[in-house]
Amino acid sequence: MVFNSLHFLWFFLVVYALYRVLPHRGQNWLLLIASYYFYAAWDWRFLWLLIASTVVDYSCGRLLERTGDPRRRKWLLGLSLTFNLTLLGFFKYFNFFADNLHAVFGALGWQLDFVTLRVLLPVGISFYTFVTMSYVIDVYRREIAATRDPVDFAVFVAYFPHLVAGPILRASRLLPQIHLPRTITPEQMRDGAWLIAWGLFQKIFVADNLAPLANAVFEPGTHPTGIDVLLGVYAFAFQIYGDFAGYSNIARGVSKLMGIELLENFRFPYFVRSPQAFWRHWHISLSTWLRDYLYIPLGGNRGRGWQTNRNLLITMVLGGLWHGAAWTFVLWGVFHGVLLIAYRRLEDTAIAQRWLLGPSATAHVLGWVIMFHATCLGWLIFRARSAEQLGTMLRSLVVGFAPASANVNGLLIPLAMYTTPLLLVHACEAYFNDVLVVRKLPIGVRYSVYAATFYLTMLFGNFGGSDFIYFQF
Repeated sequence: MVFNSLHFLWFFLVVYALYRVLPHRGQNWLLLIASYYFYAAWDWRFLWLLIASTVVDYSCGRLLERTGDPRRRKWLLGLSLTFNLTLLGFFKYFNFFADNLHAVFGALGWQLDFVTLRVLLPVGISFYTFVTMSYVIDVYRREIAATRDPVDFAVFVAYFPHLVAGPILRASRLLPQIHLPRTITPEQMRDGAWLIAWGLFQKIFVADNLAPLANAVFEPGTHPTGIDVLLGVYAFAFQIYGDFAGYSNIARGVSKLMGIELLENFRFPYFVRSPQAFWRHWHISLSTWLRDYLYIPLGGNRGRGWQTNRNLLITMVLGGLWHGAAWTFVLWGVFHGVLLIAYRRLEDTAIAQRWLLGPSATAHVLGWVIMFHATCLGWLIFRARSAEQLGTMLRSLVVGFAPASANVNGLLIPLAMYTTPLLLVHACEAYFNDVLVVRKLPIGVRYSVYAATFYLTMLFGNFGGSDFIYFQF
């Protein structure tokens, strides 16, 4: 069940009608039942994994709250982490490691034919395991109290707007909103309606229309020229942004209609000038999770320079591997780790301050252009189907950029058409530093944006109901 489907529309209308008339406890029971139905609609066989993760981490949290024995507390934390990481590792990475074992031993002349199990990836498993692990870690650190209500905790884990593709929520933010009665304000209703409309625009008008452009370049057996690769990567950069940010905005909007606030997950990430800023604006919930539960425990930037670099590289490699079980995701993590390290070394130099990160208009434009293309190079690594395809495309960019193919106009014109409205709105958001600035514009401008969003979506939207990209992670 995807947000951009009639199935979800009818599901949400029924749930919302009941939600508005039920008391607080009834609302929570309704959210739990609705969330389990929402997840079972993908594949009911994996619902037990979600329930198992909920039961284990609720129990670990309660036991951590009751005991002061340091050794037992570490044992309970280890139990939770082992359970969740084993769950994630088996379902997400078994096929990856099995295939690589086959390749390694095959190269040595041995066949491992007994490794034939093909494991399906449960939707959203990377998200809800991170949600429950962060809860247990926070209880272990005594940063929050363990919840005593199993229904409230189950709602926190399975809450359907964020369940399958985030944002990755913290208990300190969401659990209090589940525990306490909720009041839905007119402002939340208006903001929620705009976020849903804008999220659908990002998905249906931007992402799903750009997908064929990117797919045409990255299809196996194609031989794109350098300009085709460049335009295809541009298309994918805005496809993945429109797809994922669109999901996050719809999730926030749906949640606002129910009086629950989810955190902002994207903040015009293509208008930044450094990789540090990019990760503060792209998939914010994952970036902060990796910072708080991996980078800082590794030592963060408290040690010597090489130790900070090591911590950055480990964090980004594991962040890349979180996205998927393939060497291209590992390489993507390495790329972003190296990029972060390089900018850390450059940021205090006179050249960087003058031409990349300084206050002048030239530095703003040049710094933005360089960072955007560095990000696009990362997306090329991310989107490539294999290391071999990645190498071929990189060679095309370096030595095969000319002559341009006959397909340039077929890529460039629709690329401009589907990205320009998005960039205009984001330029306004970035200028005012407010992702909801459209809601605060003068009434004439505001309703012009509403009308343009509606008509562009209805006239040119791709209503195929395709899945969101991050469902596979």
